[in-house]
Amino acid sequence: MSESRETVTSKDTEEVIMEATFRALSKHGYTDLRMRDIGEEMDLTRQVIHYHFDGKYDLLSSFLEYVIDQYEGSVEVDEDDPRSELDARIDQCLFGPEFEEFSHWERMKVYHELYTHAQNDGDHREIFNEHYDRIRGSIVEVVEDGIERGAFEPVDAERMGQLITDIIHAARGRRMALGHEDAPEESRKAIDQFVLDSLYADD
Repeated sequence: MSESRETVTSKDTEEVIMEATFRALSKHGYTDLRMRDIGEEMDLTRQVIHYHFDGKYDLLSSFLEYVIDQYEGSVEVDEDDPRSELDARIDQCLFGPEFEEFSHWERMKVYHELYTHAQNDGDHREIFNEHYDRIRGSIVEVVEDGIERGAFEPVDAERMGQLITDIIHAARGRRMALGHEDAPEESRKAIDQFVLDSLYADD
């Protein structure tokens, strides 16, 4: 078997394990999750999991990065239009991409369970912090670009990015923790009316 073929096979196997982890976490939750639960959610033997990961913690750390990469790698934007790009990034964070298996909010349920436990886990907290910084940073960059190109009014881009990111996190948390299904849509309307209007003052 060639080296490239081995690489593809390894990558495919890890994706199978990651998706099986989604299913197992959805059924059992973070606290009660066992490696055997993950093994039962896929056709491969459980030994394959141990070949790729050094235990449950190593697997969940990789799983967390896998979930984050899915969202960060799936934003499609019009690079010639700062407004379209900003809208696309906000919508992506609030409503998520489409998946063949598990909806955005089913995946967010797992994400937020790991997020809750991160307060007692320095390594996972660091992963979440890096993800937060990238979301905020991407919004700041779009705002700065729009200001430079005259598409946006001059505002504090850092503070604008911080505010939008915090609203997104609050809306997702309210929907997940409190069951307020209208939270993302209502927060999107609030962002448009009370935040983004200040960028479009020339309209």
